[in-house]
Amino acid sequence: MELSISDDKTKELLTEVMIELLRTKRDLIRDIFMDALEEVGLANAIAESCKNEFVSEEEVLSLLDRAVE
Repeated sequence: MELSISDDKTKELLTEVMIELLRTKRDLIRDIFMDALEEVGLANAIAESCKNEFVSEEEVLSLLDRAVE
């Protein structure tokens, strides 16, 4: 026996799952986004240092702090 569902029903179910995740795992999702922002900040700092002179550790940490705020 094979089970199949329509694309519309699949989309509806996935939407419900995402909404439930956002409701119940808000802290986890926030932490994931914050980590991603930190990574972007670090990547930007690295890219900037490649274009210019050496960037000090303090400057990198400052960029990361601003990305998080």
